[in-house]
This record gives sequence, C-alpha cells and structure tokens, in this order.
Amino acid sequence: MAKKAVATLREGSMDGRAYTKVIKMVRSPKTGAYVFDERMVANEAVKDFFKK
Repeated sequence: MAKKAVATLREGSMDGRAYTKVIKMVRSPKTGAYVFDERMVANEAVKDFFKK
C-alpha cells in the first residue's frame, strides 16, 4: 500500500499562514560554489532574512 503524507500543519489552523518558506542563494566560503539557504520564517521576518 502507498503511504499517505501527513500534513504537519492542521487544516483548520491559521497558524500555518503566519510562516513563509524563503530560499536565498549564497556563496559557500569553502568551495566558492553557490548553495541554497532554505528556511521557514515568520511573515514579519522575511525582509530581515534577505538583508543578512
């Protein structure tokens, strides 16, 4: 049987809408190649995440 994916955020809850998945491309100090920094941050902190 196939497994069913279980959502981590409850369907009726509005708490999940308070967070946004952000992805930023940064250069690795070791190799110099680009890597992706993915995080779930609060909607208010999105601009701060990209300023760093």
